[in-house]
Amino acid sequence: MSDALRTLIEALERDDALAEPTRLRERIEALDRLDAWMPVAGKWMPRAQAIQRKLEAANATEYEAVRLAIRQGRGREAMRHRWRDGDGAASVRGDAYDWLDEWVAGVLPHGTPAEAEALPPEMVFYQPTPARHVFDLLDRLQLGEHDTLVDLGAGLGHVPLLAAICSDARGLGIEIEHAYVESTRRCARDLHLANAHFVRGDAREADFGIGSVFYLYTPFTGTILREVLDALRCEAARRTFRVCSFGPCTAVLAAESWLAADDEPRSDRVAIFRAQRPSSPR
Repeated sequence: MSDALRTLIEALERDDALAEPTRLRERIEALDRLDAWMPVAGKWMPRAQAIQRKLEAANATEYEAVRLAIRQGRGREAMRHRWRDGDGAASVRGDAYDWLDEWVAGVLPHGTPAEAEALPPEMVFYQPTPARHVFDLLDRLQLGEHDTLVDLGAGLGHVPLLAAICSDARGLGIEIEHAYVESTRRCARDLHLANAHFVRGDAREADFGIGSVFYLYTPFTGTILREVLDALRCEAARRTFRVCSFGPCTAVLAAESWLAADDEPRSDRVAIFRAQRPSSPR
């Protein structure tokens, strides 16, 4: 065990170019490996911590540079180039997190939100959508200035924030947890995102008339999900829009007669549905 840790530390110490801007992914993955070793690092702890400090400092410089680009209105390319640095759409599989999630969390200045309240029954504990799935979705949606993406159960707002950064669309997050809403509002203000907004409220009481795209990462189940889908179905009688889903709720949406999938819905990629006018009851 100690031999493996020593080999890792010595390899990282020899790699003088690891702090280069182009090596972000490798730094994040190296930090993950070091972190896994820390509980048993023993005598290697000081050297491992020195490497951590060096790599984290390089990452902090990267994150601040991207934040500055976002504040200056240049965030779209700054964010998209890292998505392209990865495996792009070829990596969009499953719900596990990867280095892109570490990067997005580093760039978005949320701080530490206050403790969340206990969730009512049928509401699901918050998990962020894996970043690669968000970028993949934005590539596929091709949002424009007349679009509003509404995230129903937005949590810390990664989807609306990235939509506001990476497109001309408006990103709107609806979230019941007060602590999360305050955190996302601070983040949007810090990044000068005039097109990112967050509302505290129950998704069942949302204004469904304002969205051209609705997103759900299975934020609730059972009767709550049913009520939200019924409200969207009523809105579909008046106009067209898209509904995007990830996680277990995709199977529920795929069974809705008033929704037509762009492609065969899969469990390992965000599904995109188009609302169509519901059939009149016979």
